[in-house]
Amino acid sequence: MKKDFISIADWSREELDAVFALSAELKAKQKRGEPHPRLQGKTLGLIFEKSSTRTRVSFEVGMVQLGGYPLFLDSRNTQLGRGEPIEDTARVLSRYLDGIMIRTFAHDNVTEMARWASVPVINGLSDLLHPCQVMADLFTVLEHKKSFQDLAFCWIGDGNNMANSWINAAAVFGFELRLAVPKGYEPDTAILERARALNPRILLTTDPRQAARGAHVLNTDVWASMGQEQEQQQRQRDFAGFQVNNELLAVADPECVVLHCLPAHRGEEISAEVLEGPHSVVFDEAENRLHVQKAILATLMG
Repeated sequence: MKKDFISIADWSREELDAVFALSAELKAKQKRGEPHPRLQGKTLGLIFEKSSTRTRVSFEVGMVQLGGYPLFLDSRNTQLGRGEPIEDTARVLSRYLDGIMIRTFAHDNVTEMARWASVPVINGLSDLLHPCQVMADLFTVLEHKKSFQDLAFCWIGDGNNMANSWINAAAVFGFELRLAVPKGYEPDTAILERARALNPRILLTTDPRQAARGAHVLNTDVWASMGQEQEQQQRQRDFAGFQVNNELLAVADPECVVLHCLPAHRGEEISAEVLEGPHSVVFDEAENRLHVQKAILATLMG
C-alpha cells in the first residue's frame, strides 16, 4: 500500500525518527562525495502553483543526487491551469511517474491529489501545512541540540501553515511548544485541539516575551505569506511587537538557536542582527531541506 507525506501528524514518531536517521546518513554521504543512487531510474513530478526557491531547487537537486529524474510542472503551463480536474491529473501522472510533489494554495488540492494518485504524494506546501520545512527545522535542531528532550520551542508570529505544522510536530514528539500570535491570527483550531489532546504542553499566547522566556528554539516566518500581499500594511500594524530581535533573545535561553524558513524580511518579523547573528542557524536549516527531503523521497519511493 502506498504511503504519502501530507502531514507530520500522519506519521508515527518511529517513522519520523527513521527519516532523521536517513537524513543524517544521506547528508554525510553527500558531504563525502559518495554516490547514493537509491532512486535510480525513478521519476518525480513537481507541481507548482506557488513560486519557490528552496522547495524547487532542493527537490530537483535531491532527486538527481538520488539517481532519479525530476520533472518541473508549472500549473500555468499544464492542463491543471486550464481547469482539468485534479482526479484526472493524478491518475494520468501516476501512469508516468513514481512520485508527485505538489506546492499549492488550498490544502484540499493536496489531499485530492493523494486520494486519486496511485504513487506517493508529498505536500511541498499548502496554505494549511508545510511539513517538509518543519521536518528540516527539526533535523536542524537535532544537529545543534542532539535531542528534543527538555527543549522548549517557541513560535513568534502568524498562526500560519508553519505554526500548524509545528503544532503537529509537538503532538508527535511531545516537546513543549509556545506560540505567540496576535489576536485574530490564531492557528487552525482543529489542529490545535487535536494536538493538545495528545500533548498538553502547547501554549497559545499573545505575549511574545512569555513565549520566548527560557526557550531553546525561537522560530518565525514572514507576516504576510504568498497570497496575502494585499494585507501587508494591516499585518505590519497588527504584528508590531512580534519581531524576533535582541530584546526577545535576552529572555530566551542563552544557548538558544533561531530558525526562519526564508525568505526573510529583515526589520519586520526578524531583525538583521539576529538573522545574521551567532544564534541563527537559518542557513543550516535551508540546506537541510535538501537532505531531509531526500530521506522522505527515499522512504516513499525507494
